[in-house]
Amino acid sequence: MPDPTRRRVLAVGGALGLMAAGGLTAAAGLSRRPAATGAELRSGVPLPGPFRVPLPLPAVLAPVATSGGVDRYEIVQREVTAEILPGVRTRLWTYGGTFPGPTIESRRGRPVTVSHRNELPVPTVVHLHGGRTPAASDGYPTDLVLPEGWSGGHGRSGGHGGHGSGHVMHDPRAVTTELTRDYTFPLDQRPTLLWYHDHRMDFTAPAIWRGLAGLHLVRDDAEEALGLPSGPRELPLMIADRSFAADGSLDYPSLDPTLRGSPGVREPYLAGVLGDVVLVNGAPWPVHEVDAARHRLRLLNASNARHYELEAVTEDGRRLDLVQIGADQGLLAGPVTLRSLPVAPAERYDVVVDFAHVPVGSLVKLVNRLGSGRTRDVMAFRVARKAADDSRVPAVLSTDLPRWRRSEAVRVRDFSFRAGRMGEDDRHGWLIGGRPFDPARPDVTVRLGDVEIWRLVADVHHPVHLHLTGFRILSRGGGAPLPHDAGLKDTVSLRPGESAEIITRWEGHRGRYLFHCHNAEHEDMGMMANIEVT
Repeated sequence: MPDPTRRRVLAVGGALGLMAAGGLTAAAGLSRRPAATGAELRSGVPLPGPFRVPLPLPAVLAPVATSGGVDRYEIVQREVTAEILPGVRTRLWTYGGTFPGPTIESRRGRPVTVSHRNELPVPTVVHLHGGRTPAASDGYPTDLVLPEGWSGGHGRSGGHGGHGSGHVMHDPRAVTTELTRDYTFPLDQRPTLLWYHDHRMDFTAPAIWRGLAGLHLVRDDAEEALGLPSGPRELPLMIADRSFAADGSLDYPSLDPTLRGSPGVREPYLAGVLGDVVLVNGAPWPVHEVDAARHRLRLLNASNARHYELEAVTEDGRRLDLVQIGADQGLLAGPVTLRSLPVAPAERYDVVVDFAHVPVGSLVKLVNRLGSGRTRDVMAFRVARKAADDSRVPAVLSTDLPRWRRSEAVRVRDFSFRAGRMGEDDRHGWLIGGRPFDPARPDVTVRLGDVEIWRLVADVHHPVHLHLTGFRILSRGGGAPLPHDAGLKDTVSLRPGESAEIITRWEGHRGRYLFHCHNAEHEDMGMMANIEVT
């Protein structure tokens, strides 16, 4: 009897086999735009019912020092055992002993230094996703923090595994440290929700899956003066799917579960690993008590490969407005009212939901229109009480969004994000412009201050992320952007067979950066490229 998991991966976009065989012509066959790219990994442990576990709120980390105009933090990366599913103990890799890791809250323009100490059994790299960060602290995949006495692969010379090949490519520019590393973030950028996660070469996907992710909020006086919902009515929500083995451990189809040798995943999951448990702030399908008032939801999709299309639905089937006020890189110019919100891996959205007209005692479910069965539910809000509400959503949210014009662009670049074959042994991989990632190869050189237009095209789902800079989405498929594309982004979700144009100005810092697919399995299997900012 055919493996049902294998049938699913072939049904959701053809995964690697179709693309490698059909090349550029296969995108036309994907025009139906399937709901997922990847295969679902089924849990082997009994799962709890939805809306029983209270929503955890990640603790805000206190700085260890604030002198000299810099806030200093310390985080120990370590393995812990915690209760994710009720009554079940699960081993996690964590920042500071919790999943998600502790939240860092910063002020715009006030620098932060975070000292990370690696007490895990493998090297790590920390990337502040969405940060306008100097190259030395951006978390380049070969800039490893080695555990004490490390003698495994990915050695001190900067070598790394070759996308599952077992070959070693050398990066002469890699900067490795043993045990600790200080990352400095100027945070001279618009207030927004950032997140930090592991970015180790070839092993990003399993490291994030095991728990290496946390939130970082940037705030400023102008945003706080707007009167948006705040305090307990501002909720950070990290959404991530996972699967659990029969013994309660996190299940992931690594070729090498130690993450010390051969990278990559088993063949059915090459297109991406989808879990069957939806976690929000590390809890399965949680519930949260809210006032009958406006609430600000700071949404992050921290899943490896799963896409969501979120709706807030009352018990009588009414959909509440999702009033979008922000995107990856901060506030929009003005609010955009949506009934559903697509969220790809690594995207962040800021929305306001008004519970004022929901009956006290009833539930509002946050559901995923792209899910099925258990993955259709995300979490729920129980309206607990009537309450006064002096918050507002002003018609003008910000006036500092860049207004780059097509006529300012000094060049236009084209990039394809497609499956293909790579290496002498003709292995499957995920490629940008037909080539797998090589840290020693310069792919794109840009000049600081230049405005560029990039045209991107995909075969299956690819959330494309640019380090260092934010961008605006100019078009999709030759037409207008979608309503939720408003504002300044750092990740654009390309649907199967879709093209998009983005515009950006390269500014802030010189050095070596990346752009890549944020389907973490695609990233680990070659779908990254270098940007040299000169």
